[in-house]
Amino acid sequence: MAAELCELHLKKYPGDANFLCLAAMANLAMRNFGIALQRVEEAIRAFPEFALAHETYGDLMLARSRSVDALKAYEQALRLNPTRSLIHDKIERAKAVPANGDRLQPVSTMPKMAFVDEIGRALEHERSGDPQSAEMIYREVLKKDPDHTEAARLLAGIAAANKRFRDAEVFLKRVVELAPDHTRAWVDLANVQRELDKFNDAIESASEVLRLSPASAESHMVYAAAIGMAGDHEGAIAAYLKALEIAPKRAVVFCGMAHHQKTIGQQEEAIASYRKAIAVKPDHAEAYWSLANLKTFHFTDREVDAMQDLLNSEQLPDESRAQIHNALGLEYENREDYKQAFENFDRCNHVRRQAEVYDPVETESITERLIEIFDADFLGRNAGEADSSITPILVVGLPRSGSTLIEQILASHSQVDGTHELGDLSRAVQTVRRKTRRHSHFPEALSDLSTDDWHAIGKEYLQRTEIFRGNSPFFVDKNPNNFIYAGVLKLALPNCKIINAKRHPLDSCLGSFKQLFASGQPFTYDMTELGEYYLQYARLMDHWHKVLPGFVLDVQYEHVVADLESQVRRILEYCGLPFEEQCLRFHETERAVKTASSEQVRRPIYSSSVNLWRNYEAHLDELVHILEPLLGKLPTMDQPAILADRRST
Repeated sequence: MAAELCELHLKKYPGDANFLCLAAMANLAMRNFGIALQRVEEAIRAFPEFALAHETYGDLMLARSRSVDALKAYEQALRLNPTRSLIHDKIERAKAVPANGDRLQPVSTMPKMAFVDEIGRALEHERSGDPQSAEMIYREVLKKDPDHTEAARLLAGIAAANKRFRDAEVFLKRVVELAPDHTRAWVDLANVQRELDKFNDAIESASEVLRLSPASAESHMVYAAAIGMAGDHEGAIAAYLKALEIAPKRAVVFCGMAHHQKTIGQQEEAIASYRKAIAVKPDHAEAYWSLANLKTFHFTDREVDAMQDLLNSEQLPDESRAQIHNALGLEYENREDYKQAFENFDRCNHVRRQAEVYDPVETESITERLIEIFDADFLGRNAGEADSSITPILVVGLPRSGSTLIEQILASHSQVDGTHELGDLSRAVQTVRRKTRRHSHFPEALSDLSTDDWHAIGKEYLQRTEIFRGNSPFFVDKNPNNFIYAGVLKLALPNCKIINAKRHPLDSCLGSFKQLFASGQPFTYDMTELGEYYLQYARLMDHWHKVLPGFVLDVQYEHVVADLESQVRRILEYCGLPFEEQCLRFHETERAVKTASSEQVRRPIYSSSVNLWRNYEAHLDELVHILEPLLGKLPTMDQPAILADRRST
C-alpha cells in the first residue's frame, strides 16, 4: 500500500525526493530490487546532496550483498548528514556482510565523527533560528579538534549567511585541505568565492566539484554559475544543458539557463526555458518574475490566472509571493490597468521590505560625513596625476534612470568595452583600508589616506575589473551606487569619467519602486524611504558639482529620448571619444547585458517610459510630499497636479 501511495503521489508531483526514497524503501521491503533501484537512482540524480537518498541506496546494495557499494553510499550519506548516528551502525553491518561471490576489497571507511551530539545540538539551534548559539558550539568543537571538517564547514555556512564571505572562505579552504574529496565543501567554496568576485578561484573550485561528482546535475549547475559570473554565458548555457541531460525535470536548471540566454540576447530561447521551468514546477515563482522582468514580455490570461491562484495559497513562501506580485504588477501595467498594477507593486514591496535591513538615518549620516570630508580643500591637498592608460567611465545615479541606455550607447563605440554593474570599486576601497589597518567606519577611514593609498585604490580597482574588459582604452562600469565615490574617484583615478544618469524624480523613484531587485537596493521598497534616499542622492550630487566642477556629466533621460544624436555627441565629447555612427544604432550592438533593461536597450529609442509617473499620480501623494523641494523647481508642466492645487489654496 505504501508503494502504491508513493506512485500516486509521484504521478502528481514527479521528482519528489522524499517519496522517491520512500517508494524505493517499500519496494526494497518487497524485494522488488529493480523498481527500488530505479526510484533511488532517480532521487540521487535529481538531488545528489540528499543524504537519505544515498542511505537508501546503501540499504539496497546491502540487501543485495554488494558490501563495497553499500559502504561507499553510507559514507556519502554520512558526509551529507554527519549527525545521523544510525548510519554508523549500518557501516559496521556492511563491513560484516561478505560480498556475494565477489572478493571484498578493503574499503577506506569514514571514521565515526567526533562530537556528534554537539554538532546535532548546533544544527538544531540553526533550524530554530538561533545561529549565534550554533556558532558558539562549532567554535568550541574546533578549539578541541582544529581538524574537525564538518564543524569548520558548518561554521563557514553561518559566516556566509551573515555575508562574512572572507571568513567563510578561510574555513572552507581548511576543509578541502583536510578532506580534498569533500564535494559539498567544494560547492560551498565555489559559491563563496563567487560572492567575493574571485571568479578564477570559483571556477577552479567548481571544476573540482565536476571532477568529484561528474554524474551530478548540481555539479554542472555550480560550474555554470561560476563561469557565467565570469562572463562565459555560452559556456554556462552548455553546462546547464549537461545538467538537464542528467536531471531533465529540474526547474532551477531551466531558469538558470534562461538567465544567461536573456543576457546574451537569446530572448525567444529564454522565454521557452522559463516556461519549461513553470511546466516542470507550476509554483516556480522566479520563472514568472523573470519573464515579467524582460519588460517586453506579455503573459497570457491563463498565466495570469495561474499566478493569481498561487497567491491564494497560504503555503507560498514570502520571496515567491513578492515575485508573483511584481510579475503581476508589470503585466497589469502592460495592460494599462495602473490601479491593479500599483496594488501589486505595493504588496510586493511590503513583503520584501520585511526581509531587508535598511537604516535611512545611516544614509543621511554617511552623506553628511562625505560632504564634510570631501571638501574643496581636502580634494586639492590630495590631488594626484593620472598614471594609467585605461579610462574607466562610471555611469551612476539611481536605478532605473536610464543608466543601461547610456552604457549601451558607450559600449557601441569601437574604443569602449562594456562590462556590467561591477562591485569592485567599494571592494578596492575596503582592500586598501585593510592593508593600511584603518578600522574606522566609511567614510572616516578615508580622511587620512596618503597619496600612495589613493593610488593603490585606483590600481586595485583596475586589477579587479580586468577580467571583465578587453583591450580597449575605455570601459564602462554601470553600478548606480558608485555616486557616493565621486570624490574617491577624483583622487584614485583622476582620468576617469563619471556620468550621472538623471530622470524626472517621480519617474526615477517609481522605476525603482516597481523593480524587484535580486539583491541590494533595500531603500526601494518603501515609498517614504525611497523619497528620502533620492533627496540624499540629489544633495550629494550637488556637492560633487560644487567641489569638482566639470568632473561629473549629468545626462537627462528625457533629453536622450527627445534628441538622441545631440546627447550622444555630448556624452562622447565629455569622454574624449570621437563620434561614431554606431552609437546611434546602439540597439544593434551584440553584447551581454545583465540588468533589468537588457531587452529594452536592444530596441530603438522609444518614449513610452517618459512621464510614466502620470499614470500613477493618484498613488504618489506621499512621494510628492517628500520630493516637493525638488519638484517645485521643475517647470510647471512637469509638476504633479497636487502641487498646483496647494499653490492655489
